Amino acid sequence: MTRLADAFHALAVTAWVGALWAIGLIAAPTLFDALPDRGLAGLVAGRLFLYVAILGLICGAYILLFRLARFGGHALRQPAFWVVLLMTVLAAVGEFAVHPILDSLKDQALAQRVMNSVLRERFVAWHGVASLLYLVECGLGVTLVLFRDQ
Repeated sequence: MTRLADAFHALAVTAWVGALWAIGLIAAPTLFDALPDRGLAGLVAGRLFLYVAILGLICGAYILLFRLARFGGHALRQPAFWVVLLMTVLAAVGEFAVHPILDSLKDQALAQRVMNSVLRERFVAWHGVASLLYLVECGLGVTLVLFRDQ
């Protein structure tokens, strides 16, 4: 059973961090570059970011439980535990706090695209917050990959 748990731990780290990088650093920029309709690119990118957030919450929960089960209270003294916890919190904040604000701004713009509305500046600011959270999560993912066994 221990080998299976170890394998799932490695897969959870790989899937989560790989998805963060693949979607945020490759797929989303490619969508905005390749599609002529930025609204459609944003819609597709938003859906992909939702899937990455769900994957992150699931993987983060598993990794935290794995580390607590494996190391007990000693897990709280390991940097990897705190990196995973912070990444999980960032994924939750992004998905459940920041993205609903962005969605609300889009809804308030009604028929106009939000970027052509009076809400543009607020949307840009909150989009910057979401981007910053995501980039920090990606950076923490580097730390997690490099130090996952510590």
